[in-house]
Parts: sequence; C-alpha cells; structure tokens
Amino acid sequence: MSRYLIFLIALTAGACSTSKEAVKPVMKNVADMSNDEKADYFAHKYLITDGHVDLPYRLKIQNFKLEKEYLGIPLDTDDGDFDYKRAKEGGLDAPFMSIYLPAGFQTERGASKRLADSLITMIEGIADIHPDKFEMAHTADDCERLFKEGKIALPMGMENGSGIEDDLSNIQYFNDRGISYITLTHSKDNLICDSSYDTTRTWSGLSPFGKEVVKEMNRVGVMVDISHVSDQTFYQVMELTKVPVIASHSSCRKYTPGFERNMNDDMIKRLGENGGVIQINFGSSFLDKEVADRINASRGEIAKLMEEQNLEWGTDAADDFIDQYQKDHPVLMSDVHMVANHIDNVVAIAGIDHVGLGSDYDGVGDTLPVGLKDVSQYPNLIKVLLDRGYSEEDIAKICYQNVFRVWRAVDGYAAAN
Repeated sequence: MSRYLIFLIALTAGACSTSKEAVKPVMKNVADMSNDEKADYFAHKYLITDGHVDLPYRLKIQNFKLEKEYLGIPLDTDDGDFDYKRAKEGGLDAPFMSIYLPAGFQTERGASKRLADSLITMIEGIADIHPDKFEMAHTADDCERLFKEGKIALPMGMENGSGIEDDLSNIQYFNDRGISYITLTHSKDNLICDSSYDTTRTWSGLSPFGKEVVKEMNRVGVMVDISHVSDQTFYQVMELTKVPVIASHSSCRKYTPGFERNMNDDMIKRLGENGGVIQINFGSSFLDKEVADRINASRGEIAKLMEEQNLEWGTDAADDFIDQYQKDHPVLMSDVHMVANHIDNVVAIAGIDHVGLGSDYDGVGDTLPVGLKDVSQYPNLIKVLLDRGYSEEDIAKICYQNVFRVWRAVDGYAAAN
C-alpha cells in the first residue's frame, strides 16, 4: 500500500454478493487522520524544497579519495544524508544542490570558478544519467512541473561568491549555467564582503565591488543569500537590494548566543520586512549552544590527541582514529523539536511567510539532530509542527511556497529591468 495516500479499504454494498464485485479503496478523510498520518501525507502532497544540500562536494571528495573522475549519485545507499530512495520516502522534491567553494580556493585566481564549473557539470551529468529520476531546474516553475511528473528537481546555489572572482559578468555566466542563488561568502572574507567566521573584517561589510555584485545579482535574477555573512554585511545588503533575499541555511542566534553565523532577532525582523526567508539549518551546532559547546570540546580533544600521535588530517589513519573516538565518546545531539523551536521563533518575529528549510544535509557531518538524520525524515518535523498547531496552509508555506515566492520575485524583477 502506498505511503503517499492513506487508504481505508471498504467493501461496496454488493461486495459480498454472488457478483463478486471488486473491493474498492476509499481515501481516508484528512480530518480523520492522526498527525503522524497527516505529516506523511502533507510531505508528499506538497512540494518540499531544501535550500542547501551539500551532495556535490561530498561526491567530489569521494571521487578524490577513490581516485575516480566521476561518482554517480547514490540511488540507494547508506552513505551520506541524501539519495534518491530516501528523498522520495521523505517527500524531498527540489533540493538546492550546493556548489560549495571552500575559502582556500580564493587564494589562486581561477580556482574557485573552475571548481564551480566542475561541480555544476557533475550535477548535470547526474540528471543526464538518470533522466527518469532527476532533472535540472532553473526556475520555481521548473520545480513545480517536475513535481507533477514525479521527478526530483535539481536547482543549484553557489556557496561562496568567490566563483565570481572580480568579474561581474560571471554572475550572468553562472546564472546561465543554472545557479539560482549565490551565498556571498563562506568562512573567510572574500572580494565581495566579510564573513561571520572571519574576525579580520576586511571591508567592514560589503566591499565596493560587493555592492556592485548585489546590484548585478538583482539585475540578472540571482537570489542573494546572506548565510555566512557578517552582521554589517547583512544590514548593508538590506539597504541595497531591490528584491527579497534568502538565508539558505541559517538558524536563530537566540538559541546560540554569540554565534554570528546565525541570525539575531533584529536581523530576522529586518529580513521579514524585506520579504525574505530564513531557511533553518539542521546542524546541532546551529540549534543549541550547549550541544555546540559539547561538539567543540570533542573536536578540541580529537585535535589534541591527533597531534600527540602525529596523525595528519585527511589521511585514512586520521579518519579511522576520528571514527573510533566518536564511537567511544558519543556526543548527545539536538533533536527535531529544537528545529521546530527555531521555526517558532521566526514565525513569532517575522511571520509564517518568512521561514523555510535549509538542512545543510551532507554538510554538517554527524551533528544532525535526532529525528532528522537524513532526507527521509522531513515528515518527522512536519508532525512536530502539526502537534504545535500549525495548519496545512502553514506547512505548505514552510515546505516551499515562501522560498518560491522570493525566487519568483527575483526572477520577475530581472525580467522587468
């Protein structure tokens, strides 16, 4: 029996007669479903988009370790957080593939752009190899069409504007290649702006070039993503942009005091006034300061022990050591209820129209919360939200409508200018 629709099997009036009329399935009324049933039903009734899935770079790393040029997307595997089977089970229909450009690539001219091109080509190759399961998506309309066709749409976002380098024409170039949003920076200040993780504060927000980047993204029709940026950068973007912006994978600083990577309440309020959307990151470090402190303590101890044993990061010996240490010293992670707390906070500050999902699957390692360990588990979050009184209309907005509204507004502005 399909898990997409909940059925009650009822016999028709003549089913017991000598005519042997076939038994007919009758759909159960949504009002009569439990919240568990509704959660699974809504997860498949409505399109689910996730603002940030780091599958491309994970596959790139696996290619490197396995010394292969190409590693096809896993259709059914225990590796990582994403595969086709689990995505279909969880109702994930339009995961934004993150074209992640590590800050280290910024130091060599051309390196970030080359990496971006290679990752985009990888995702295009996946869609070409499995055309019955995946298709590239450049617009919200593409995603909705593919949802109706039963395929998983593959929109893309570039994580780190370093791929633009110092050439504004690259914004159009990457948009033509299918990039629908650009995260202005990552873990270090770049040519565009300051990073929340970098204390250098090279530009005190946006650079002069960065201000032109925001304007050009508006003109071309690329969503501006303010995840990772410093607070100064955020507020300067708000003053410049002519269209709503997104935070593709950020959470609320209320629950992680001092963690600038998350958004404080005033920023969330300002984002709502802009018409934008914050897509909640599922990583436990983004959800709960106490958990983040435990994770950081564990990482510190691992680093100390590796130094004592002369183990080099990234080697097989180091990976084996880290795996064993984590098995011997497990850290209690956050849970799905804490993700719901972050959604509650955004709704209380900015309203239901300004929150979405930005899991960071395949990007936060083993720090995912209980109940949201991979892409099969979105119904668990929907169930918690239903338990808290969220309506079916609210669920649809969180799952995709809020983000698609921004996406269409950005595309519409570009078309008119």
